[in-house]
Amino acid sequence: MSPMREVEVIEDPAAATVALEPVRSRLLSELVQPASAAGLAQRLGIPRQKVNYHLRALEAHGLVREVETRQWGGLTERRLVASAHSYVVSPGAMGPAASSPERSADRLSAGYLVALAARVVREVSQLVRRAAQAEQRLATLSIDTEVRFRSPAERAAFSRELAASVAALAARYHDADAPGGRAHRLVVLAHPLPRNSKPKTSS
Repeated sequence: MSPMREVEVIEDPAAATVALEPVRSRLLSELVQPASAAGLAQRLGIPRQKVNYHLRALEAHGLVREVETRQWGGLTERRLVASAHSYVVSPGAMGPAASSPERSADRLSAGYLVALAARVVREVSQLVRRAAQAEQRLATLSIDTEVRFRSPAERAAFSRELAASVAALAARYHDADAPGGRAHRLVVLAHPLPRNSKPKTSS
C-alpha cells in the first residue's frame, strides 16, 4: 500500500468540484484513519447509502482508496482511507483563468502577492509528483516567521534592508554557468496578519 501523502494538490477541476462538496470534504478529513461506510455513517449521523454515494465519487477521482476488505457473515465490508492528510486546490484547476504574476504590473499589490503564492503551489506540486514517480525526495527551503513593526517607516526600512540582503546573497551564490547546477526560484512574501491571528511566542 502506498503511504498517505502529507498534502495533495488537486489539479483536476472535476476532482476539485468533488472534494469541495461539504459532505465529501468532511469524509476526507475523517478518512485520515481507515474506516468503513458503516462506521462513517454512524460517526457523522448520515445514512449509509448517502455515505457510500459520496465515497464512490471520491474514489473515482483517486481521493480515497481501499485498504482492506473484510467478510462479516454474508456481507463484505470495505475500509477506505484518504489519499492525503490534507488537500489544496491548485490554481491550475481554473485553467486559462488561473492567476499569474505576469498579468500584474504592480509588484507591490496584494494581487501580485497572491499570484506569486499561486505559482508556488502550481510549480511545487508538479515537482512533487515527478519526485514521487522517481522515488526521490524534493529538496526545498521554507522560512516562516513573524515581525511586529513599530511604525510604517520601520516597515519600509526593513523592506529595503531585506531586499538588499537577498540581492547580495543571491549574487554571491548564483552561477549561471556552473556544470550540473540547477536554477531555483526564491520568493519572499510579507503580508499583515489577520486580526484574529495569535502572534507566535518565542520558545
